[in-house]
Amino acid sequence: MNIEITKDFITALTDCIHDQNSKSVLGMLSELHPADIAEIFSELNIEEQSFILSLLDNEISADVFLELEDEDRKRLLKQFSAKEIAEDLIPEMDTDDAVDIISELSETKQDEVIAQLEDKEHAQDIVDLLRYDEDTAGGLMRKEFVKVNKNWNVITAVREMRKQAGDLEEVFSVYVVDDDNTLLGILSLKKLLTTSSHTLLEEVYNDKVRYVKVYEKDVDVANQIQKYDLMEIPVVDELIRLQGVITVDDILDVMKEEADEDYQLAAGITRNVDADDSILTLTKARLPWLLIGMFGGLGAASIIDGFSTAMEKYKVLLLFVPLIQSTAGNVGIQSSAIIVQGLANGAIKGDVWKLIGKEFLLGLLNGLGIAFIVLFFSHYWFGTPYLISVTICVALITVIVIAAVIGTAIPLVLSKRGLDPAVSTGPFITTSNDIFGVFIYFLIAKMILGF
Repeated sequence: MNIEITKDFITALTDCIHDQNSKSVLGMLSELHPADIAEIFSELNIEEQSFILSLLDNEISADVFLELEDEDRKRLLKQFSAKEIAEDLIPEMDTDDAVDIISELSETKQDEVIAQLEDKEHAQDIVDLLRYDEDTAGGLMRKEFVKVNKNWNVITAVREMRKQAGDLEEVFSVYVVDDDNTLLGILSLKKLLTTSSHTLLEEVYNDKVRYVKVYEKDVDVANQIQKYDLMEIPVVDELIRLQGVITVDDILDVMKEEADEDYQLAAGITRNVDADDSILTLTKARLPWLLIGMFGGLGAASIIDGFSTAMEKYKVLLLFVPLIQSTAGNVGIQSSAIIVQGLANGAIKGDVWKLIGKEFLLGLLNGLGIAFIVLFFSHYWFGTPYLISVTICVALITVIVIAAVIGTAIPLVLSKRGLDPAVSTGPFITTSNDIFGVFIYFLIAKMILGF
């Protein structure tokens, strides 16, 4: 059953909340997914949100919390005592989700929540995960998974798997370990079902298993899962001992965050911000690149000023400066965007010089095509003398080729130095190509026209 969340629905819901009509509120929310309820929360105030959560059972409340935006969740968590979080929310969550919630609390409140958790094993797992950085495999993994010992026989393995799987929503893989918890491989359910009950697992498990280490970056984990079409990947420590697993749903969140960050960097926003952030926060995020763009414009202006004498004789050259700048900027952004995307998904391989050479030829081909059109319009439409038209076109081709090379080389260099190549797109490439483009334009004009 699909319920459309409209303004009328929200109005009716808030009326029921204000009337303290618990039965009606529950009736309206009963068919909604926790993600839909979380979406409704963005239209409600804190008191209305708290009233709804007080009516929902603990499992649904926990799911709603996990679907909320970070800032909304932090605000709402302040309404809960450490005891309520420990008794009502955390027990309903997998360890990775519980860590996400607890990490948003103050250190003092974190300690209070953990101390009041009844399930001490669950509490210890949470403490273990909290020591990892959130952008590493250790910070993403959860402790809930199914593992079996290679020395067990099939019937023992099945009995133990039933115990372990009881609290899991999904079981994607069964991992085989030794007595030291070293990851050895995975166990096929088909093998388990078609093998004699007394056969030892060490005779039937598959030792071809991909894994990541706890300190690996989340983007590298995402690339592995994407490359090999995995639903889940195990996480091991330096001694290849099994520590946890990462599921594809956690990786989707990582990929979305990385895409959002790269998009903002490409647009010249230096930090991860949202539209509802404060004006001061947004200004701090946007102003640095705007200042760089401003200095780039001043640089281009000073170059034009340096050729002011030539402008008096060949004023028509000034008409094509915007064309040179915009084309150079667009070509640079196109080239850098392809390289940044390739670096992000691991598609950039092989000789760097070959990539640069390919972009050089591509820029040359595009430049010739654009120059032919510009030659026609400048000479026949604007009435520009033929030699000046040719000069403009030669300069345009040169600028396009250089912009393509710069747009390719800068992300590669930044990546080699361990910096985020997404920084190179947008304003950085545009500004650098504005300056180089204008300088090369007038330099070539000076060489051909002799001013």
